[in-house]
Amino acid sequence: METIGSFARVTDITLKTDEELSALRRAGYDGLTIGIETADDEALRFMNKGYLAADILDQCGRLDQAGIRYSFFYLSGISGAGRGEDGARVTAAVCNKLHPVLIGANMLTIYPDSELYGEIRQGNWKEESETEKYREVRALVEGLEIPTEFAAFGASNAFWLNGVLPKDKKKLLAFLDDIIKNVGEDKLRRYRESVRHL
Repeated sequence: METIGSFARVTDITLKTDEELSALRRAGYDGLTIGIETADDEALRFMNKGYLAADILDQCGRLDQAGIRYSFFYLSGISGAGRGEDGARVTAAVCNKLHPVLIGANMLTIYPDSELYGEIRQGNWKEESETEKYREVRALVEGLEIPTEFAAFGASNAFWLNGVLPKDKKKLLAFLDDIIKNVGEDKLRRYRESVRHL
């Protein structure tokens, strides 16, 4: 065995001292996958994530110092209707100060038994359109200035994409532009409604 990896939350890192993180790295602990979701503080508060953008910066900066590699998952749609692209831009700004080896995008899929569905029914939150979610991913890719892999795989994504930044940025943006301009909201919504589980 050469390395140990795992999924983690931003708040998990706070439980370790800098010395403990360094000891874990020496033991082979390397390769965390962290669902940061977004760096949009308003969305993080509303979704009760338990951390804010400043915490992402601080805690993942500690991983950088310890030499522990990590990947991020971003959740397109978490900021809500009319706010997605702004959320993507602030997330790109945070990522640009860190060193994730991969940034993966997933699409928010809301089920009737979820707490968020109840918030929608009460008028407290409004879901982004599917096209807006892709505009959001485009804004994220456009804003990223660090060398990293970018990917969108998994059942939540109607279209999969993968590339290495900055080399493949134009290719990724062109692919996203094609989806936004030519696929259409109805087809994207049908796909979202067909996702029975994640």
